[in-house]
Amino acid sequence: MKKILVATDFSAAALNAAEYAVEMAQVINGSITLLHVCQIPVTYGEVPAVVNEGDMLHDAELSLLKLKEELLRKAKKNIPVDISVSAGIFFSELKRACENMMPYTIIMGCQGTTAVDHFLLGSHAVHAVKNLDWPLITVPPGATFTAIKKIGLACDLNHVVDTTPVEEIKLLVHDFNAELHVLNTGKQKVFDPDIIFESGLLQEMLTDVTPQYHFITSENIDEGIIAFADKNRIDLLVVLPKRHRLLDMLFHKSHSKNLVLHSHVPVMALHH
Repeated sequence: MKKILVATDFSAAALNAAEYAVEMAQVINGSITLLHVCQIPVTYGEVPAVVNEGDMLHDAELSLLKLKEELLRKAKKNIPVDISVSAGIFFSELKRACENMMPYTIIMGCQGTTAVDHFLLGSHAVHAVKNLDWPLITVPPGATFTAIKKIGLACDLNHVVDTTPVEEIKLLVHDFNAELHVLNTGKQKVFDPDIIFESGLLQEMLTDVTPQYHFITSENIDEGIIAFADKNRIDLLVVLPKRHRLLDMLFHKSHSKNLVLHSHVPVMALHH
């Protein structure tokens, strides 16, 4: 059974991501584990707050049980839902949970409705996308899971043989019986034989899933990808953060927008 790990802070964005995960689990016959990390110590300004860790863990467990009941009520069919609560640094605990669980994917919200939520959720999501070694899907507010019919793979077509997680991509396409659209994110304005050669290699590697190729011509890569996804009704955007410079460019602080924080569709980070 495919295991889906859902990281939640009980915000509206996290609830939406959990509902997305439940819908996905029903399609792939998967199971859900809800994870909440109580971050210790809790600070307000520069003064650490005095907290009772046992009380925090207990309250979090009650909230997870309530969330579990709510999700099961909304589910169209029964799926296994477990809960897990821990205390510590969010990313460290998330990584530990992944090592123990070996999930099919992790799902979390990426944008809060308030300025504080937007900062906290965004920071966790961006850090996890760039550093977590398991497949991770970030779900923007308002995104709902209906079906994944079209998958967009953002790729700079650079050293594709050594850098593309081909089997993971094929599995994803087969699991959802989806179309694969490869989005060339290079900014080549003239004929480049290397790009032609690399695209040919990638096409051969992905021949089983017959990908379609598209060139993103926008000067702003992230805006170009988002516009393509909106226009072509892409259901899931896939990025390869550790192999290409794309994520470094997207997450550079000089960019006013980036995929995780501004995409209108869920973004999945795949690692090789």
